[in-house]
Amino acid sequence: MTAGRRLSVILITHNEESNIEACLASVAFADEVIVVDNGSTDPTVMLAEAAGATVVQVPDWPGFGPQKNRALDRASGDWVFSIDADERVTPELARAIQAVVAADGPAPSYKLPRDTQFCGQWIRHCGWTPDHVLRLFRRGTARFTDDLVHERLMPQQPAATALLALPLQHYSYPTPNHYWRKLQQYSQAWATQRHARGQKTSMLRAALASVVAFMRSYFFRLGFLDGAMGFAVCTMQAQAAFGKYFALYCLNRQDDTTKSNT
Repeated sequence: MTAGRRLSVILITHNEESNIEACLASVAFADEVIVVDNGSTDPTVMLAEAAGATVVQVPDWPGFGPQKNRALDRASGDWVFSIDADERVTPELARAIQAVVAADGPAPSYKLPRDTQFCGQWIRHCGWTPDHVLRLFRRGTARFTDDLVHERLMPQQPAATALLALPLQHYSYPTPNHYWRKLQQYSQAWATQRHARGQKTSMLRAALASVVAFMRSYFFRLGFLDGAMGFAVCTMQAQAAFGKYFALYCLNRQDDTTKSNT
């Protein structure tokens, strides 16, 4: 980097063969790249090491938040940029990040807009845009929450967080199956987490959550302006909303069955 300040890029992986090379190429300007891999069975680890990343392999899966904190704990740079394997830093954004690191701020942390693609189309509504994510921060000023899913990066000084106007590109869903698998994974993790906290639900709550999710994303968040792909995204969001509450409902029923048998 410049002025003696170093930038660490951190990410977590599991079977990201199709993404890892392009992701790491987009952050090649960093002084250090830390990859924490959870049991990949494809060439992810080999490809990451070939790109110059430091790869740490761990056998267990503690959840998204704790796993990202593992990567963060291994970073040694003055500044840290957190990225997912299916995201890309554009050359313009790279220059903006380098400028922040070289100047050592002035803010301790930065959010940036994220553009997300679904089946080859950039989704501009459906609640996906604007999507401001905190990714760049001075090391020691932020940590991830311990959530199993939908983890957040929490800065020590939220009011001091600034905005970089250049977007991060998110190529998460090349096919509907990619999106659906991720929704299912998140739904089960959400249900497990809420069940552990003692939350109860009902089939009526699951049904209402589905209707509300569709109405919110398709009408109030203007998903209809994204055409057929917008309708598909909103429909799948509604299915996922039902699925996560239904999964929690099933866990509640298991509790009731266990109690009745004791």
